[in-house]
Amino acid sequence: MNYHYSRRMPSGKLFKLGVWENDVFIGAVIFGRGANNHLAKSFGLLQTEAVELVRVALKEHIAPVSKIVAISLKLLKQYNPGLKMCISYADLTNQGHMGTIYQASNWIYLGERKTIKGSYYKINGQIMHGRSVRAKWGSDKNIPYEWEYADQMTKHLYIFCFDKALNEQYRKLHQPYPKKIIMRQ
Repeated sequence: MNYHYSRRMPSGKLFKLGVWENDVFIGAVIFGRGANNHLAKSFGLLQTEAVELVRVALKEHIAPVSKIVAISLKLLKQYNPGLKMCISYADLTNQGHMGTIYQASNWIYLGERKTIKGSYYKINGQIMHGRSVRAKWGSDKNIPYEWEYADQMTKHLYIFCFDKALNEQYRKLHQPYPKKIIMRQ
């Protein structure tokens, strides 16, 4: 929680890796089910065949993040042999992220995705994920504060295929990586 911009811990953590550098703890890489319970199904996979990279939370470090993620993926696959795919999102709307670490690691980019109504709520001025709202209050009818649905958000979708056939299939759908537009004066 201390090393991630969201200052939140994801629910549904499946595989957690502590990261050390020179015998000093520098953070964690966490894989889980993510916010969408049907994410694997959208790729024609079983729930047990796909996982989402839900956190890369690091304090100051020397190694490139892409190397840390690559090692994490290798360990994830080693300890979960039936896994076929890892999915991740780069938050464009809230953070301006383009998915640089995924691009550096040669993940497959499948384009932008918009969140659907109810994915996020604005409660007392704070944005909260719908899954967190439902975990806390059961439904939006039980929220004891003023709230509204948050605007749709845009995220970049990246996948990393452990399965060779899936990799070949999705490589054909790979889109050019998004880049930040830097305005110079």
